[in-house]
Amino acid sequence: MLAFLAHLILTAALLLLVANLVRGVQVQGWGSALVGAIVLGFVNAIIRPLMVLFTLPFTILTFGLFLLVVNAMVLWLVAILVPGIRVQGFGPAFLGSLVLTFLNMVVTILIPL
Repeated sequence: MLAFLAHLILTAALLLLVANLVRGVQVQGWGSALVGAIVLGFVNAIIRPLMVLFTLPFTILTFGLFLLVVNAMVLWLVAILVPGIRVQGFGPAFLGSLVLTFLNMVVTILIPL
């Protein structure tokens, strides 16, 4: 349970960091970031696998690069579902998802939960 809470708080902090690094991504505060982290977890667990399955032909044709587009759509969906998080277009969603993925990888390497 403690690892889950730590991961949730880290993800919320990373969402706030992405909002500061990527123009076009806005998070109003810690409350929105925490709700966004929870919704991001649910979307990654439930909706993202379905999106990956339905876009599998594109993913195969692009040698996996279309998964970057799926990640951007996931971040954009989270912004639609969570009040206080805004993503202004596909470009910021794409760049924001890249930055969020990179930061998550760094945190996972430095702090294995």
